[in-house]
Amino acid sequence: MIHRLKNIIAGVGPAMGALLFASAAWAQEAAAPAAAAPAPTLDGGATAWMLTSTALVLMMTIPGLALFYGGMVRKKNVLGIMAQSFVIVALVTVLWVIVGYSLAFTGENPYIGSLDRVLMAGVEKATLSGTIPETVFCMFQMTFAIITPALITGAFADRMKFSALIAFSALWLLVDYVPIAHWVWAMDANNAAVGFLGKMGVLDFAGGTVVHINAGVAGLVACIVLGPRKGFGSDNMAPHNLTLSVIGASLLWVGWFGFNAGSAVAADGRAGFAMITTQVATAAATLSWAAAEWILRKKPSVLGLISGAVAGLVAITPASGFVGVGGSLVIGLVAGVVCFWGATGLKHALKYDDSLDAFGVHGIGGITGAILTGVFAIEGIGGTGGLIEGHAEQVLTQVYGVAITIVYTAIVSFVLLKLVDLVIGLRVTPEEEREGLDLALHGETVH
Repeated sequence: MIHRLKNIIAGVGPAMGALLFASAAWAQEAAAPAAAAPAPTLDGGATAWMLTSTALVLMMTIPGLALFYGGMVRKKNVLGIMAQSFVIVALVTVLWVIVGYSLAFTGENPYIGSLDRVLMAGVEKATLSGTIPETVFCMFQMTFAIITPALITGAFADRMKFSALIAFSALWLLVDYVPIAHWVWAMDANNAAVGFLGKMGVLDFAGGTVVHINAGVAGLVACIVLGPRKGFGSDNMAPHNLTLSVIGASLLWVGWFGFNAGSAVAADGRAGFAMITTQVATAAATLSWAAAEWILRKKPSVLGLISGAVAGLVAITPASGFVGVGGSLVIGLVAGVVCFWGATGLKHALKYDDSLDAFGVHGIGGITGAILTGVFAIEGIGGTGGLIEGHAEQVLTQVYGVAITIVYTAIVSFVLLKLVDLVIGLRVTPEEEREGLDLALHGETVH
């Protein structure tokens, strides 16, 4: 018995020694600080895609929106509306690099950014935003900041002073667009939401709230504050050249792939979903608007076809990186019909003069798309599930984001319009309006 016990002890000894050695090594490893995550490195493919996307989104304003709006106004105002899009590109570019980008995308405050990037301070050639150069990210976001106030001009076409347009656009960019962009899109170094709407889980992949509801509601307020055009309801105000508008709408459609798929900020599968859902929703909305017009007015107009396409583009914008193809099809079909009603029935019932249907298409379409994002979001695509996956609360979150955007934009836009009116005046004189903005404000005309 004593001999057997000695053998057991002799066998256990080395095993216990090995166990104690392994435990000590594990403890030493656990006590050591965790290895830092590798610093992000430049992704050439993502950078190439974002450079391309930036050019596509800029193309949406000039020449896309300029042609789209330019063809829909009367001939005496075509240069005036195009000049508004063009000057906004220049104005917003300067304001964005001076302070707009910094206030929208830096800092930890949930309501407004910091001044860390004023005049792009601290940005060098090697400075990255994620895996792309920060200069590219700044430029990409600049193109969104450009097109948003440009969209508003469609609501008050034919009647705002050029000086008032410049003053209002500058103030509105800094007091309205920049805070809302921060609320929804600002991220910290760990890619976690900083803005209070982002923290709440409001989904807006490419600008349903930040761009389209924002611009649409501001446009509605502007057209009400300015009042209707002279002759509204009696004079012929039909588009003077729908050929221009078709070309403009076509450029918008193509450019929108940069708008939506570019918002993935990567050349990956999510960008692919954003691209295909954008195409599907736009096609569906084109068909549904045309069908509604065909049924109610007996003829599908060219203006209806291009307006339906833009409605689909608007509605899929917040959803494009969160929904699947089936969801995008439904969003497009609904948007075409709802925006047709917004641009015809609602406008005529309430008798406001939204000249080129900025609210009817962008406001109504943005609201529709933002809410339906909460219905059709798929966790496997965007990381968040919607109503169809059993998350009804996401719809309520989307409604909250829509409501906050509407209220804030309406109040800020009204105050800024009244301020500009008080200081320099908003509207051209009746004589200038009858003569046309081209000749009255710019000394030029289209023959």
